Amino acid sequence: MRARRSLFEPAEGSLGRAVGWGAVTTGGAQAVRLGCQIASVIVLSRLLPPEQFGIVAMAAPVLAFVGLFQDLGLVEATIQRKTITHAEVNLLFWINMFISVVLSGLMIAVAPLIAGFYGQPAAGVLLAATSVNMVVGSATSQHYAILARRMEFGWTAVIDSVAAVAGLGTAIVWALFDPTFWALYAGALATAVCGCSGMWLLSGWRPGLPRWIPEASGLVRFGAGLTGFNFANFFTRNLDNVLIGRYWGVGELGFYDRAYKLLLFPLQQITNPLARVMVPALSRLNEEPERYRHAFVRVIRMVLMVTLPGVAVGIALSDVLIPFALGEEWAESARIFQALGFAGLMQPLNNPVGWLFISQGRSTEFMRWGIFTAVTSVAAFSIGLPYGATGVAAAYAVSEYLRTPLLWSYLGRSGPVQADHVLRAALPWMAGSHVVVALLWAARSLLPDTALPALLLATAGAYVGTCAVAALFPAGREALRDAGMLVARLANRRQAPRGAGSAQA
Repeated sequence: MRARRSLFEPAEGSLGRAVGWGAVTTGGAQAVRLGCQIASVIVLSRLLPPEQFGIVAMAAPVLAFVGLFQDLGLVEATIQRKTITHAEVNLLFWINMFISVVLSGLMIAVAPLIAGFYGQPAAGVLLAATSVNMVVGSATSQHYAILARRMEFGWTAVIDSVAAVAGLGTAIVWALFDPTFWALYAGALATAVCGCSGMWLLSGWRPGLPRWIPEASGLVRFGAGLTGFNFANFFTRNLDNVLIGRYWGVGELGFYDRAYKLLLFPLQQITNPLARVMVPALSRLNEEPERYRHAFVRVIRMVLMVTLPGVAVGIALSDVLIPFALGEEWAESARIFQALGFAGLMQPLNNPVGWLFISQGRSTEFMRWGIFTAVTSVAAFSIGLPYGATGVAAAYAVSEYLRTPLLWSYLGRSGPVQADHVLRAALPWMAGSHVVVALLWAARSLLPDTALPALLLATAGAYVGTCAVAALFPAGREALRDAGMLVARLANRRQAPRGAGSAQA
């Protein structure tokens, strides 16, 4: 068994092996959660009437906004810190708890206002009841941070998976006996309680009495910067919906919302789980700039290799993909999806920048970038708004292209990763995906008339074409060799006899 130096430090051993295992287990947990979400939509939609889901949707914007301030970035502060003590973690735990109690009281106070706004008393009752979930979630935060800091990703994956299954089961059983919104609430509460119990049990850490210590002020400042970014990002992510709904109505907003979610949801299933692995891993490498840079570049190349060809297909065949995925009545979303798709070509490269800002302790700079993004996005939305949802999507995509070189120049002013490192790593895949978009547009007449065969053939061609263009660059050939070696290692592990691995270790 590998020895661990303290309760807050990872066990001694290979960081690369820990990251690889973390990516696999976190991806598995993400698959379980995704499966539970899909099952929830299918099963609970048959057990509950639509108006019960509507009640939950009424409370959702308030919950999303309040959730921005729930942990104040203190989870990442614990994960990122080079060394941390029990006293510091203890203080952060009690700050989280205090904030959650204050926010819970605020939710209870505004519940009657929400009920009055919608003319639906149940929405206010649900909002007040959800304050309990917030307290339970805050009680989990520092225990999760400890497990992540120790890079025990397997345990967090198990906890997340069990909690998701428990929540789904609770919601279904409740709905069988009481087909109301309380089934959805019970499922969410069961998920939170199960996750909290698992984190407390497996982290091995218990809080003491609250006591202020001056050393924690830096952690609080770090968390404040991260919270500032989250607030600016929340503003950016929601303003486009507000503007389109206000000036173009619910129909146009519906088309935009479906196109936006269909594009971003698959991308988030890759980048979000990776963030849970990469932030702790990069934080441990801050004093080894070469290893830090190498780890980031290798992962970002893999992300671009996996995501960009699929986005290219969505852009070129949006008029085929949207009716196939959503139905013919959503065909008007195709142009919106196509415009957003160009922003989607940039986001797998730009979204992981948070890994770097956080792991390097640069939360204030991260917040400033978030504010800059919010201001420039508002300008883009304003320019595109007269042309409807498609205009907003196109203007946002243009702004994403314009911001990208500024983002990497800004981040590369300090730290192990500079703009030229990212340019060399990303250029082969960026060039390949843009070439594939043009080729698929040119070859539309050669594709089958039926949607599914056309999409499958285009997807296969997109991956082959993107890799072929990438192979023209030295960095692209290196990435392809890395991918080939990774596949070979996985294949060898599957074929190896059970005892071989342990003997070699």
